[in-house]
Amino acid sequence: MIERYTLPVMGRIWSEENKFQKWLEIEILVCEALASMGEIPKDAVKRIREKAAFDSERIKEIEETTHHDVIAFLTNVAEHVGDDSRYIHIGMTSSDLLDTALAATLKEAGEKLLSRLSELKAVIKERALEHKRTVMVGRTHGIHAEPITFGLKLIVWYDELSRREQALERAIDTISFGKISGAVGNYAHLDPKVETYVIEKLGLKPAPVSTQILQRDRHAEFVSALALVAASLEKMATEVRNLQRTDVLEVEEYFEEGQKGSSAMPHKRNPITCERICGLARIIRANAIAAMENVTLWHERDISHSSVERVILPDSTIALDYMLERFAWVIKRLIVYPDRMRQNLERTNGLIYSQKLLLELAKTGISREEAYAAVQEAAMETWERGKPFEQSVREREAITLRMDGNTLDSIFTLDAFLKSVDEIFERVV
Repeated sequence: MIERYTLPVMGRIWSEENKFQKWLEIEILVCEALASMGEIPKDAVKRIREKAAFDSERIKEIEETTHHDVIAFLTNVAEHVGDDSRYIHIGMTSSDLLDTALAATLKEAGEKLLSRLSELKAVIKERALEHKRTVMVGRTHGIHAEPITFGLKLIVWYDELSRREQALERAIDTISFGKISGAVGNYAHLDPKVETYVIEKLGLKPAPVSTQILQRDRHAEFVSALALVAASLEKMATEVRNLQRTDVLEVEEYFEEGQKGSSAMPHKRNPITCERICGLARIIRANAIAAMENVTLWHERDISHSSVERVILPDSTIALDYMLERFAWVIKRLIVYPDRMRQNLERTNGLIYSQKLLLELAKTGISREEAYAAVQEAAMETWERGKPFEQSVREREAITLRMDGNTLDSIFTLDAFLKSVDEIFERVV
């Protein structure tokens, strides 16, 4: 039985437990910073560190009354800490806690996505090398063009994902900033040194300047980076779907024992995983728009972004985590049909050599327009009558008077289309 996707890591990252644990650590670190500056007793911080705890169910219960998640959290922590809780949250605003913890969460989620992306790239690279010289027809406008290899198709994907990897790394860096600067960002009740201490302990960087919140262009850049990864995966999944069409059938998603394709038609083997990936890409793209809408807030902050982020940030990272893992599963087990690729390559009766013939004919001294007309005339006969293109060419004096048999023989081979494959691979991998 082939394994199914599970969500232990990304699910934990967005769990209530992980969120509250980050909140608690930030509050304790602020106390440590204040104690080091002589603002609160050091022994109180020691007791806070020992006794501080939370209960997620109790926090929910308190929030039913307060309608404020941070106050509910602080109230519950105070129940555990006792009198020393008066030193917790001194000089802070809720967003100091919320935005800094969210930055740490997004960094954690982003790094997990980078790991998934690296795994997918490795699988694609392996299959690309495997099919480096597996010849197939290239298509433009959905119409047969000239020969490529399946490996070349895959190495294009590998290169694209390398760019997406770099963009995601930049987006993670952009989001990895925290702030402990107070209600309007002016450090009125806390020294900036407190912020520096706390943020660096969390593995983040202090925002150079903030209002009550971190500016939401950071989050928009992060979700946009996710949306671009999703768009690339959608493109690749769409290609698999097209290549699996019955009239093409050059590749096929792995079909498990016992799997069913249709409730009505027992013969169906559908690319359901790739279809799922394409659908999820739409959600992440829409979420990127919502993240951009969050950039504009009133003055130093309003709360309109908060409800949006509670949906789009976990949803986008979880969806992309799933897409990356599942597409790696698809590519690793992808069934490739080289014989079918060769059959499809030959379906146009040699028309794939038309450009090669055109270029060689133009070298004989006639204009490109004359050469194009002669080759197109032969090609149209092949299109309309099904006559092999090489036969149609050899029957035309406009061509044979300028090109001998040996030259024509050299045109109707695949060699020219494959001669640079190794060099392309060397440049990419």
